[in-house]
Order: sequence, then structure tokens, then C-alpha cells
Amino acid sequence: MPSSPATPVASARTVLPAAAWRPRADGHARRADDLTHVWRQARERGEKHAIEDFLFTYYPTRVAQLRRWHPGPGVVLEDAAEHVGWRWYTEVALPDGGTGAALDTAAFLADRGDTVAYVRALVGATASRPGSFGCFGLHEWAMVYRDARTGRDHRHPLPLRLGHDGTDAVVESHRIACSHFDAFRFFTPEARHRNQLAPTRERQPAMEQPGCLHAGMDLYKWCLKLGPAVPGDLLLDAFALARDIRWTDMAAAPYDVSSYGVEAVPVETAEGKAEYVRRQRGFAERGQALRARLLAVCDALG
Repeated sequence: MPSSPATPVASARTVLPAAAWRPRADGHARRADDLTHVWRQARERGEKHAIEDFLFTYYPTRVAQLRRWHPGPGVVLEDAAEHVGWRWYTEVALPDGGTGAALDTAAFLADRGDTVAYVRALVGATASRPGSFGCFGLHEWAMVYRDARTGRDHRHPLPLRLGHDGTDAVVESHRIACSHFDAFRFFTPEARHRNQLAPTRERQPAMEQPGCLHAGMDLYKWCLKLGPAVPGDLLLDAFALARDIRWTDMAAAPYDVSSYGVEAVPVETAEGKAEYVRRQRGFAERGQALRARLLAVCDALG
């Protein structure tokens, strides 16, 4: 069966010669290896990693997926025959008679248009709001509240820094204000009524706010959802932010993470709350910059 003719190159597209894009792709793979080094080492030892496993289980992905570089929409890669076989890529005819490969935006939108629209609406709504910085990471505490009294196992195979009674006391003496549904849904039944907010999946676009650590980590999820439409540097920047947030999320959690060389952020104290908010504001600033870039990708898709 004869192959389909190559699509003519559009004048609005940027054409990257192999000498320009191949070093970028190689550098991207090396950066992905650096960012996943800790998790891969634990995996090679046959060990679970209570902090970083989350980045590969809750956000199901593979290192190979992170290592694969994409230029994003509107870019033609010269001399890229291997890309033509990738999903949602198409061969493009170049003016000099050669061929290249580019994201087939029409095919991508036919398959993932609803996802693009959802991500655009959610990320845009989140970016438009001011950050809230008064939760102090107590969602993790609410996820283990009264576990000892009910016989449930808590979420991670780590001891509780303050013990069960001390952990419960922190929850009972604080205002819980979690706006993120995917954190709230893991609250223990005894903790749910203590939350000052009532997040739901349906209300997520109306409640998500940039100060939320989990909303920041989810930028990595949204980049994964948009696959090859997301430029490689944006994907890894989102992964790096999610990784940094995850380490703080666990440092501020009720678990004793000292076995990972992590110093606790004791949010039950005034000093710990101040440190948490300081980091939270930094993550929010990074997240807002990534949201702007992700919105630009959605807009470029049409």
C-alpha cells in the first residue's frame, strides 16, 4: 500500500534543522535522567520511595515518557523520520524537497480536543485567582486522623512524627481549609466534617487556587494529559516543580521523613507555619509562570 503524501509545510511553522533539535532532545533526556535519578536508584535497589513514588503512581507515567522530547505545536523537525511513527505526528514536505515531522494538530484535537478545552478552562480559572496561604499543609494530617482508633493503616509506611494522639491533637486544634478535591477525597471519614470547604470534582474549576500545593503538582498531570503538544522543557519544568512540592508536602506532613534526610517543617508550630508559607508562595509563583506557558500551548492548538 503506497504511503500517504507528506503534508506541505505551512508558512507559519518554524522549521528546525536536525543540527538544532537533536542536541535539544539529547539534553532533554539527560535532564529527565537527572530529575528521576533518586527514584530510579530506589527502584533499582528494589525499594519503595515514600516521597517520590507518588510522582509515578498517583501521576502514572514512565521515565521513558519523560525522556522523550517534543517541540510542541507549530514546529517542524527536519530529518526526523523516527517521529513520523509517533502518535499524532505527521510527515511534512519542506520547500527544499526534503521532509520533516510535526505535530498533527487536527488529528490531536480530534482525539483530545475535550481534554484541551478542560485543561484550558481549569488552568485559566486557577491562574486568574489570588493564592490562599492559610492551609499549612494540614490535608496530609486529615488523611490519617484517628487511624489508630479505627485500626486503619495510614497512607505511607512511615512512623508518625508526633504519634497517633499527637497527630489527632494537631487536627483538632487547627482550622482545616483544603480547597483541592483530590486531597480532600482522601480525608478520613472522621476528618471530612472538619474541613471548612466542600470541594467536589464538579466544583474543581471554581475552587482551584494557585496557592494550593496539589494544584501546583497537578500542572505536571495536565502536561502529561496533553502529551506531545507540550514542549519538552515545559513538561520537565512541571515535573521539577511537582517533585520539589512533593518533598515539602511530605516534610510538612505528620510522617517522620528523617530516614530520607529530610528536616521536618513542623506546621504545628508558628515557625513551621511561617516556613511552610514561605515555600508555598515560592511554589505558587513558579506555578503561575507554568500556567501561562501551558495556556499558550492550549491557545496554539486552536
